[in-house]
Amino acid sequence: MSRYALLVFTLAVAPIPALAHSAKHTVPGSWSLELLALLPIMLAGIFYLLGLARLRIRTGTLAAAGPIRVTLFAFGLLLSVVLLVSPLDGWAERFLSAHMVQHFGLMLIAAPLLALGRPGIVYLWALPQSWRQDFARFRSGKLGRASRALFTPFGAWLTYFLVLWLWHSPPLFARALQHEAVHALQHLCFLGAALLFWSVVIQGPRGEGRAAMLVVIFTTAVQSCALAALMTMSSIQWYPFYSEGPFGLSALEDQQLSGLIMWVPCCAIMIGAGVATMATLLRDIETRMQQARRR
Repeated sequence: MSRYALLVFTLAVAPIPALAHSAKHTVPGSWSLELLALLPIMLAGIFYLLGLARLRIRTGTLAAAGPIRVTLFAFGLLLSVVLLVSPLDGWAERFLSAHMVQHFGLMLIAAPLLALGRPGIVYLWALPQSWRQDFARFRSGKLGRASRALFTPFGAWLTYFLVLWLWHSPPLFARALQHEAVHALQHLCFLGAALLFWSVVIQGPRGEGRAAMLVVIFTTAVQSCALAALMTMSSIQWYPFYSEGPFGLSALEDQQLSGLIMWVPCCAIMIGAGVATMATLLRDIETRMQQARRR
């Protein structure tokens, strides 16, 4: 077994023995075990490990994955687990600001790490050969071609937009707070939409397509910051489920703090992604101009 595969497995499952099973309402400051949200992430780690093992057995190397990508993916999984089961989860049931840290930790840190790991090839190797053939036929069929629309810049932007705004609407947010299964679905939707978005940003179109990607990043930052601004400046409490905030803050002040938590990190990370995309776009333009002069 490769040492990199062992690293993924260890990082993914190491926190589990330390967790204490809890009821729906977690005691603040304690570790919890939110199985409905945690199980898909653990399965993702196990199948990734299986893919690495098969890749090593069949090819004799992990060059298609690479140690840096494996490590990034492992840390993305680990962070996702920690955000869902650490004492932060208990505080999130009491304070909206803690809930916001949890959500945007998944969307702005864990998801980019997972996307940087580029796990697609590893997951293909995790499938039996007959399933890989079925998957190839599906991709070439009508449904497969239609599903690829999700993996375009516009598809990723629209998915991120819908998930972010719908789940932060007071009715859906309140339902998630009241029902454990809906809460787990909310977490997974946030992580999944962000993973799709960052995968398209990182592995997205080349050349002129980067200009479209730059627009997608900018508009995603704008709509995220707009939601944050509304939450920060609102004089009405959106989520009456919360009755207090940390550090002696009122529930409304906690909501305004939550908006700032959403606002500042989101803008900083999106601006960073936009600057990186712009730099790559300018480098591509410079390269083409140099090639044109040589001709």
